[in-house]
Amino acid sequence: MTNNISRMKELVTKLNKASEVYYQGKDEIMDNFEYDKLYDELLKLEKESGMVLAGSPSRSVGYEVLSALPKETHPSPMLSLDKTKDVRQLVSWLGDKEGLLSWKMDGLTIVLAYNEGYLEKAVTRGNGQIGEVITNNAKVFKNIPLKIPFTGSLVLRGEAVISYPEFERINNLLGEEEQYKNPRNLCSGSVRQLNNEITAKRNVEFFAFALVEAQNTDFENSQAKKMEFLKAQGFDIVEYKKVNAANLETTVRWFSDKITSNNYPSDGLVLIYEDIAYGDSLGHTAKFPRNSIAFKWADETAETKLLEIEWSASRTGLINPIAVFEPVELEGTTVSRASVHNLSIAEQLQLGTGDRIKVYKANMIIPQIAENLTKSANINIPEKCPVCGQKTSIHEDNGVKVLVCTNKDCLAKKIKSIAHFVSRDAINIDGLSEATIEKLVSKGLLHELAGLFSLDDYKAEITEMEGFGEKSFEKLIQAAENARKTTAAKFVYSLGIPNIGLANAKMICKYMDNDFERVRHASKEELIEIDGIGEVIAESFVNFFSDAGNNKTVDNLLKAITFEEDTRLEEDMAGINFVITGKTSIFPNRSAVKEIIEARGGKVTGSVTSKTDFLINNDITSSSTKNKKAGESGIPIITEEEFIEKFHIEI
Repeated sequence: MTNNISRMKELVTKLNKASEVYYQGKDEIMDNFEYDKLYDELLKLEKESGMVLAGSPSRSVGYEVLSALPKETHPSPMLSLDKTKDVRQLVSWLGDKEGLLSWKMDGLTIVLAYNEGYLEKAVTRGNGQIGEVITNNAKVFKNIPLKIPFTGSLVLRGEAVISYPEFERINNLLGEEEQYKNPRNLCSGSVRQLNNEITAKRNVEFFAFALVEAQNTDFENSQAKKMEFLKAQGFDIVEYKKVNAANLETTVRWFSDKITSNNYPSDGLVLIYEDIAYGDSLGHTAKFPRNSIAFKWADETAETKLLEIEWSASRTGLINPIAVFEPVELEGTTVSRASVHNLSIAEQLQLGTGDRIKVYKANMIIPQIAENLTKSANINIPEKCPVCGQKTSIHEDNGVKVLVCTNKDCLAKKIKSIAHFVSRDAINIDGLSEATIEKLVSKGLLHELAGLFSLDDYKAEITEMEGFGEKSFEKLIQAAENARKTTAAKFVYSLGIPNIGLANAKMICKYMDNDFERVRHASKEELIEIDGIGEVIAESFVNFFSDAGNNKTVDNLLKAITFEEDTRLEEDMAGINFVITGKTSIFPNRSAVKEIIEARGGKVTGSVTSKTDFLINNDITSSSTKNKKAGESGIPIITEEEFIEKFHIEI
């Protein structure tokens, strides 16, 4: 059964990835034959096991928006655990009994109820007495089984968590004031969404840690057998080890050593008696059950000297303090920086240059300041933004003080526009991600768009950035150098003028003979004469180039770039709609075919419709859905060779 579950998880992941790539119109990673073969294998395993995993392509869980999350009282209170930071006390508590030692995962506790094999209800722990019903959200967790082999009444508890990589991915997509402080906060917000489509995008995972009830099932008085039963039903269970007094300290160290490489947040360990009857016989206090106890690691702290407060500007206009201190060893790594989050925290800690501070890693991962021993309170709050040099201001909201940049045109607030400027269809500085742009801006290494072409002035600073080294830096500089030559149309599109897409930019530049000076000084009347350019587009265009600040940006960019003639053929594919599927053999990938079509005025879509003119597929005899639909609709299916010959493509 375990092998079947593992294979089912593998198949769900592969099939969903293939579908995602397919429907996004990217290069396919799996042909239709292979997809159908794996899909059939998954159906067979689901039938044999009586189990359907969350996210299985065989089931479609509809998204639903609720007006509120219903409240529900738990049948019995969900008590907290007593805790200790002393391993010796843990050994004493266990005595001569056996126990299970497992991660105490740091997320949101959820109670799941199954009936006749199907997930019936999911409720949060809440305050221990009353929780919130989040059944719709639980159905879109990454790894919860929607159907299990066991058909009796089953109730279990587990932790909903978000992994560190997923936490970083989501935070990188958010403005700084919207970012979550830690994975637990993000998980709580994700699990309790009213729209479960948002929950689905957060990749919440669930790890079972306790079986409360399994109707008419005997577990031979063993907690370990309960855990293995849950595993056999398709649940991911918390990692655990069997322990006794002799090996408990060694096992605690084993878990401790794994923390830095663990993808999931944890805030300690849980020890429970293996003997179910013995644990139950102990009862509970008003606050704690007596059959289990939590172990919290004593935070390792180090004393160091605060060297400076670095001010980091963000896309939201917030300028956040970061403590930079003499490097110290913590939990096996060297740390020298810690976020202070806002002015209020800096004031509470009474920070100042030269102070002796104690630092630690929250949950043994995130550097924080624990205490300021000298409290000089002498930090200088900058009056000018480190990015644009304009005035700063202190704002207070709900008792929290933050420093903000008052300049609406500060480059730090334009991360999205810079990302657009460097994107593939625009200037195309390959490999310059939004996250990297934000780092460059926040560190004061990028003050204007033209600065993208002189980043080599900051080699020392950039090579010290996280994720960068000598090789990455050289690739970035070469990409910027390659981007210096561009076309007038791509340049116009890169500026992010409202309502001006690449196609519009091409039409305008072509009409103006690709003379950029003529383009930037075009009147509204001239633009309206261009076929396809209406009053709204013309007005947006003229307004952009009427702004002195925009023209200054453009002038500085023109010193760094040169225009080259667009040598590609005339737009003889205008009005023709293509769909591309299958593997390519002549072109490097489907994206290369798409680029040629769009450059010549054609359009590429992801699905075959009545508006499709040609389906490009080297396997014209394929029984794929797209081929079938094209055949039924009388739409020509052509190979790459036929496409090249028909439209006179030069390879």
